Amino acid sequence: MEPILIELRRYRHGDLPADFRDLLLGVHADAYATQMDDPFIQRFPWFVDHWSGLVGFDCVVGFDGTEPVGFAYGAPATPGREWWRECLARPPEHSDTFSVSELMVRPRWRKTGMSDQLHAALIADRPEALAVLLVDPEHPKVQDLYESWGYRKVGDRQPFPDSPRYAVMLRDLP
Repeated sequence: MEPILIELRRYRHGDLPADFRDLLLGVHADAYATQMDDPFIQRFPWFVDHWSGLVGFDCVVGFDGTEPVGFAYGAPATPGREWWRECLARPPEHSDTFSVSELMVRPRWRKTGMSDQLHAALIADRPEALAVLLVDPEHPKVQDLYESWGYRKVGDRQPFPDSPRYAVMLRDLP
């Protein structure tokens, strides 16, 4: 199978195009088409607005021609409120953290290496010492994928009363 040539575009807080929100919501609607009746899944527009409003927000979107195929986004964690903080007895020596909030790929482009490309582009050249993300443990293959990228599970966390209980995964950044 020939690799798919995808254009990666970076978007940052304060420099988002007018259609940015709709672009992410379109990918989300396709990625979660069978789960759109879940109230937590329906809250995704709020998460897009929240995260894209954060100083330091960073997003990478992959395009096949004009079609967005997936995205990854996050922002620097607020010191003292990092997702890993409640899981570790002692914080790492260098604890500045980039929180990877979303990594989403449309079904047609899954299992093509697209998530790896998006994630790698998102965390490349980050100035933080650590990256953290949350993964639903009911998806062990996804957790295995993150482990193959250097993440390790450090605990569990339920960030919202209506959210799943997630595995907190942490990795060092170069």
